Amino acid sequence: VQLQASGGGSVQAGGSLRLSCAASGFTIGSHVMGWFRQAPGNEREFVAAFNWGGRTAYADSVKGRFTISRDNAKNTMYLQLSNLRPEDAADYYCAMMRALGNIRDEKDYNYWGRGTLVTVSS
Repeated sequence: VQLQASGGGSVQAGGSLRLSCAASGFTIGSHVMGWFRQAPGNEREFVAAFNWGGRTAYADSVKGRFTISRDNAKNTMYLQLSNLRPEDAADYYCAMMRALGNIRDEKDYNYWGRGTLVTVSS
């Protein structure tokens, strides 16, 4: 199982980015897939996820600005970041959960990709 996140970069406040998470060794459509982020000095926090039924869930702080999506044919998950704020700056991670768990709890995820860095200037 491998997850590879990419697409991070530097943008000004109000700007947009699209993050990608390419998966191998499993089918993303058959698992819970999530995005988390971690800013310096902070704990890793939930951003968005697909639950077991394929429905989406978002952290309140990003609802209406971020959109999670996936392309099953490419076995890739995405996170569209729009109207970025300085407080959105962080390393963003994608993760996969094998067994039933809390999609908002990082401890329930089994596989993680390396982070991709997003910086937002004001």
